Amino acid sequence: MQRTDTAQTLLPASTQVSRTRGDAWKPLWFLCLYRLGVSGLFITLFVTDRLFAPLASRSPALFLAACFAYLLFGITSMLALRIRRPEFSFQVVVNVLVDIVAVTLLVHASGGASSGLGMLLVVAIAAGSIDMPGRTALMLAAVASIAMLLEQVFAHYAVGSSTGEYAQAGLVGLTFFTTAVLANVLGKRTRESEALAQRRGVDLANMAQLTEHIIQRMQTGIAVIDEQDRVRLVNESAWNMLGMPAMGGSQALPMLSRELSEQVNGWRSNPEWRSQAIPLSPDYADVLPRFARIGQDPGGGVLIFLEDTSAMAQRAQQLKLASLGQLTASIAHEVRNPLGAISHAGQLLEESDNLDDNDHRLTRIINDQSQRVNAIVENIMQLSRRDRSSPELIGLREFLLKFAADFAHAKQIDAEEIAVALDPQDVQVRFDAGQLRQILNNLCDNGLRHGGEYMGSPKVELRGGITAEFRRPFLDVVDHGPGISAADAQRVFEPFFTTEPAGTGLGLYISRELAESNQAHINYLPAPTGGGCFRITFQDPRKQII
Repeated sequence: MQRTDTAQTLLPASTQVSRTRGDAWKPLWFLCLYRLGVSGLFITLFVTDRLFAPLASRSPALFLAACFAYLLFGITSMLALRIRRPEFSFQVVVNVLVDIVAVTLLVHASGGASSGLGMLLVVAIAAGSIDMPGRTALMLAAVASIAMLLEQVFAHYAVGSSTGEYAQAGLVGLTFFTTAVLANVLGKRTRESEALAQRRGVDLANMAQLTEHIIQRMQTGIAVIDEQDRVRLVNESAWNMLGMPAMGGSQALPMLSRELSEQVNGWRSNPEWRSQAIPLSPDYADVLPRFARIGQDPGGGVLIFLEDTSAMAQRAQQLKLASLGQLTASIAHEVRNPLGAISHAGQLLEESDNLDDNDHRLTRIINDQSQRVNAIVENIMQLSRRDRSSPELIGLREFLLKFAADFAHAKQIDAEEIAVALDPQDVQVRFDAGQLRQILNNLCDNGLRHGGEYMGSPKVELRGGITAEFRRPFLDVVDHGPGISAADAQRVFEPFFTTEPAGTGLGLYISRELAESNQAHINYLPAPTGGGCFRITFQDPRKQII
């Protein structure tokens, strides 16, 4: 299975093209091999006495000396090419000039321009002109032509060669110029084509890298499986949603998530399949899968999109609050007016001197229940009126220490009654600070109330860290009370559910609503040391919450 992190920086095309400059050295390598081949062949023919006319016909000693010097220079130039010292342009000019001198000596030792050995310089001039500027190429051709003419002049006056060979030397020079121009133009066109191909290749590589970077950083989980249900690719979001599986090799999808594998098989057999949300963990929001076929083969690969339902729950929550706002306006008008009249009548009745003790108890019930109904209305109106969440990156340790101090001061209890423990210490969460403070205030207040009979200290503990399964930040609010029964734990977050006669049953409901507005999740866990534990599982802090 492949999961890559694309943290590399995109490079400009010019940077990539410059790296291919090493290809310009190849013509010099071929020239060195050519030089070693020619000199080695001539030396072998000379030593074995197999030279044929007109080789070495004028001066055998000069011919042999020139061949050995040519061979020695060929070996030296190969060493220089291997270490690429000195620079490229200098080596090109020196190599071609030495070739001109050596071949000119071979031409003179073999009878002049009529020997035809001057054509050996065509390869040297072509190799030197491919990757050099046009003026340098013409200069090398001019030097080679002048060398041929000077050899003919020297041979004419020193040896008395025929004047007809001047025409042959001129034709050889013309060949040199033609070779230099054609090789230079061909080299220029080749370099332009290679540069264009390199730029296109770099653009494609950068585009592929950018696409991979976007896929990896998408908040939507993306996974690709083949026809054997082996996972071939997952992005970072899907990797986290699937519980951060080991990345070695291709893993079978049923081993990662049996529920997801069953839904893929159901979709393959029925394209009208309606996918269902998958609960990957009690501490994490459900994941809703979507499927798309790769290619035309019905049994081929499948592209899986994994949607975090916490984001959808957040949007649904906003719509619900909008409707709730309209409802509470009606409640305030239709309920609070008669409620105020009932409460006022109860207070007046309680002040009457004609009531016995039973009547006074009834009036107190009227007043208490009126206040309870009023508190319910107030809580509902507060929930509907609250502002849209504004998540921000919060250092959890500093936030909890300040909250614990403020809460202890407000409740007039010792600071040791609220303990804070984080592992690691630098945990960060993305949450609306005001709403997180309201959630913790509700949970800690419940913890103090239910753990009031606990004689030890602290009475409430705030424990935070990173979940081992999904690597998400979490915060546990632990008390030392009697805990919540299994039956009540399933309903504890329902609105108006309470086990206390004076409670409104909206505290935990509001806390969960606030958490979902920040794409977090609250659930109840029995504390292993006794008591109750409410765990807040936060969204990945790197994920931008909208």
